[in-house]
Amino acid sequence: MIEVAGLVLPFFGLILIGYITARLSNQSKEAMGWLSTFIIYLALPALFFKLLSKTPVEKLASWDFVLGSTSATFAVFVLTFGLAKLVRRASVQDSTIQGLAGAYGNIGYMAPGLAILTFGEKAAVPVALIFCFDNVMHFTVAPTMMALAGTEKRSPVQLMLKIARSILFHPFIIATILGVGAAIIHFVPPVPVERLIDYLAQAAAPSALFAMGVTLALNPLKRVPVELSFIVPIKLIVHPIIVYVVLSWVGHFDATWVFTAVLLASLPTATNVFVLAQQYDFWVERASACILITTLFSVFSVSALLYAITTGLIPVDLFP
Repeated sequence: MIEVAGLVLPFFGLILIGYITARLSNQSKEAMGWLSTFIIYLALPALFFKLLSKTPVEKLASWDFVLGSTSATFAVFVLTFGLAKLVRRASVQDSTIQGLAGAYGNIGYMAPGLAILTFGEKAAVPVALIFCFDNVMHFTVAPTMMALAGTEKRSPVQLMLKIARSILFHPFIIATILGVGAAIIHFVPPVPVERLIDYLAQAAAPSALFAMGVTLALNPLKRVPVELSFIVPIKLIVHPIIVYVVLSWVGHFDATWVFTAVLLASLPTATNVFVLAQQYDFWVERASACILITTLFSVFSVSALLYAITTGLIPVDLFP
């Protein structure tokens, strides 16, 4: 238990420090701009590039793992979307945001730091693969569903170009492509460049977690939506269970890969869900509440999961 506390407390402590700092300093939302830019465009891409460029190429072509983890996450989206439609009689637009709230975990800000801290640098490859392909799915699903609902006022060609730009020009995905390319040709940056990448990579996790705490403070909870009664357990409990079962069924993967995927699935709702809700102007305030509530509950659910993993309570494969 002490080992789990050593992993979780510093991690969530950085989020808490960001939250408290934002509440005490009374800064505007605009003050987050440059920190977010640093994290998204420099620090986290540097971390992905650094770790992937040193990874054997054969480990990067794990399509069965990608198919299993991403299809499991899509199944969670469908489940949450269906419940929103059937139980809450929500519109397609609201149901889409709720579906993303149930399936889109904080795999950008939280995943790299927590997974690497828990499993070591060998967790970087499954983190990068899950990040890339889950984001491709989310970036595709959101505008497509909004187009079907009549919210996106674009032609099919314009919509496809928008989706392609969202995917291809995301800094994390560009860094992943460059990292894979460097691994293929065995490229080693000059020493000064390599040290700069190291400095940026070291700043990624603390900066991202601090920024997440600030974001939560700047979007305070006003009320608890009824929909969270099924979204919170789906995101924090059902999602990791489905990923675990699907990966066990698909194939026999390394323990680090399986548990990294399960850990990423257990993370709270991504702040990008709030960004998408704002972009389309649907379920905005409730998306903010969902992020805050799932983050608070994840302190306990993620701690319990890490305890089960580190003590061997969860087997690597359900179907050996």
